[in-house]
Amino acid sequence: MLEKLGLIPISEIIKNKSLQNFIFLAIIQSSNVLITIISMPLLIQGIGVDQFGLVNLSLSVIVLLNIMVGFGYNLSAPREVAINQQNKEELSHVVSNVFSAKILLASFATFLILTGIFGLNLFKEYQIILVYSVLLLFSEATLPLWFFQGMEKMKLISIANIFSKLLFLMGIVLFIHSPEMSKWVNFMMGFSGLTVNLFLLIYVHNFLEIKFYRPQFTAIWASMKENVLFFFSNLSGYISVNGGLIIFSFFANAETLGMYSLAERVVMVLRLFPAIIVQAIFPNASKLYKKDEQSFHRFMKVIYIRVLICGAIIAALTYLAAPWIIRVLSRSELGESVTYLQLLSPLLFLSCLNIPNITMMLVADLKQVLFKASWMMCLYMIITASILTYFYGGVGLCYGILSTEIVAYIICMLLLYKRNPNLFHAFYS
Repeated sequence: MLEKLGLIPISEIIKNKSLQNFIFLAIIQSSNVLITIISMPLLIQGIGVDQFGLVNLSLSVIVLLNIMVGFGYNLSAPREVAINQQNKEELSHVVSNVFSAKILLASFATFLILTGIFGLNLFKEYQIILVYSVLLLFSEATLPLWFFQGMEKMKLISIANIFSKLLFLMGIVLFIHSPEMSKWVNFMMGFSGLTVNLFLLIYVHNFLEIKFYRPQFTAIWASMKENVLFFFSNLSGYISVNGGLIIFSFFANAETLGMYSLAERVVMVLRLFPAIIVQAIFPNASKLYKKDEQSFHRFMKVIYIRVLICGAIIAALTYLAAPWIIRVLSRSELGESVTYLQLLSPLLFLSCLNIPNITMMLVADLKQVLFKASWMMCLYMIITASILTYFYGGVGLCYGILSTEIVAYIICMLLLYKRNPNLFHAFYS
């Protein structure tokens, strides 16, 4: 085996651009998770469980609006950058238009928040926190991750991301020591991200010789029309996965919301596992699908069995270790959070069920099917979770979220069978 591996020089493997992109994207994701885990006990100890829940609720609203700020450019822009890598003039126009579009969208999202707060008196319990959180919108708008992906230069952006998160963590340690300081938590996250992003843009301009032109509004409008499908797919996916906290905010007080928020944070970290698996296997799966479908299906079946086993083990360990996990993160005994975490622990395994369906849709370029499935799943989640939360509170919300994963699996299977029965039978036969 070593001899066979030796046929491919290690230096060639290391120089592989796709592998480098994957490694640095994994580093970015891992650093985000690590900082989240470290910051949770610090925040709970500093501002209390109730304010922690409101900070997370504000963050959920901002992340939802950040999907509008991104508007699918994180999927379409890397391709445009990659195509025009050697054409600095055209690349400069692409970069200028994308950044201009995202900044305009961030400004519009800020206007919506301020109108909702000061005009309609929405978000009553966390209005001040939400106002201070709008800086995160502009942090998202100026994040040049899509540019460095297209240029296949991910090392710098991964280092910058780590530095930004460490800057945020340092701010928590130095300044967040009382519930009154909760309004500054998301502000510091946005400020650290925006500061680092501005330095990256200076690097892009001075060292990569990318010029920043005035926005071409006709080009921006055309690109937004092309990205509408991506935007709605991302939006529905976010609501399905993260909308539970927003729904719960209509039925629970701040302390209960904080209890649920703590458990949800842990589960959402674990839920990154299937997403990373899809990203990891997608390139090789795409090649196998084009060259030899039988090899593709054998590859997918082997991966599927291993992922399901790992998912089941991690879910079981999470259930058993729930009291210890909550105690470590909160530095206190929060029985309600333990209950929520134990109820949500199967979510990781259930989300792993859909990995082959999603992968097959991607390799077969069934974007319309994926879009349709995501919105059907989203509507089911909103209706079911709202009804169950109304009658059974946080426990009902947990069951609603779990059932959404099962329904999503069934929906994807049925739509895949309807659109491409040969692909469906080849895998599931």
